[in-house]
Amino acid sequence: MGIERKWRIVAVAFAIVGSIPAAHAAEEAYPNRPLRLIVPYPPGGSTDPTARAYGSWISDKWGVSIVIDNRPGAGSTIGHALGAKATPDGYTLLLGTSGGLVVSPAFGTRLAYDPIKDFAPIGLGVYVPFLLVVHPGVAAKNTQELIDLAKAQPGKINFGSPGTGTPNHLGMELLTTMTGARFTHVPYKGGGPATIDLVAGRIQAIFGSIPQWQPHLATNRVRAVGIGHPARVKSMPDVQAIAEILPGFNNTSWYGLLAPAGTPATIINKINAEMNRAAANPEFIKFIEGMGLEIASSTPKEMGDLIRSELARWTKVIASAGIKPAD
Repeated sequence: MGIERKWRIVAVAFAIVGSIPAAHAAEEAYPNRPLRLIVPYPPGGSTDPTARAYGSWISDKWGVSIVIDNRPGAGSTIGHALGAKATPDGYTLLLGTSGGLVVSPAFGTRLAYDPIKDFAPIGLGVYVPFLLVVHPGVAAKNTQELIDLAKAQPGKINFGSPGTGTPNHLGMELLTTMTGARFTHVPYKGGGPATIDLVAGRIQAIFGSIPQWQPHLATNRVRAVGIGHPARVKSMPDVQAIAEILPGFNNTSWYGLLAPAGTPATIINKINAEMNRAAANPEFIKFIEGMGLEIASSTPKEMGDLIRSELARWTKVIASAGIKPAD
């Protein structure tokens, strides 16, 4: 080996070694400039206030600003793709949702990201339980009575959703798979038209978010018969969890923070620790529950395991029901 080549190798080795302390120093100083938090939905709903709640908490504790960047479109997959392709330095984060990380991939939809390989999970933030509601004219006071009605009159109960392949629709398919009860699915182009038709009695049942239905429950225009969360929720403790009669039933969406794959573990763990401190704070919990959500927390590994298990679960449900996503 020539002397010049030896010196080149030594120089490269020193450059690599020299960069290691610099990288550690950058991680220890994190964060020293504003962060960007991508939200894959428009303002409104529950994603935006959830992102702002965690963003404000971290901003206050760390003394840096966090810019909320709403990037809606294509069922949240545009925002997820942007999060996956960001620089993995901890300064661009994503409020990931089960819709973009699990439901869309479970359909086999061609995506610009891999929900497992392209992200570094940070931690869960909230659960979004789906409420099973019926029109008051339906002679069912709970989920079991609704199942019995559907079995006695196969296909006669119209079950609405904001669209084919939405979590609302998948909850109905899961109920069908686990009980054998047959409903007729009526897909709408969004939650608004479906809400109008349920209140009017043109459809008989639907899965929807708690905030969506609270005003109608308060005026007795609809009746809650079950909750899709694994356990009863604090905001509606009198509503039975469907899992109480169907063990294993779970129709709950969730949101959490993720970073691009390759983000240093020290940064991931630092953000996770701050999220978990927020999730243990009584005032923070009160704000989250006030939106009809349930507080959640996890380790990065637990969130990664959840993505994998939910992807497998919903892939099976979709395949069993033969559902195709709407055009």
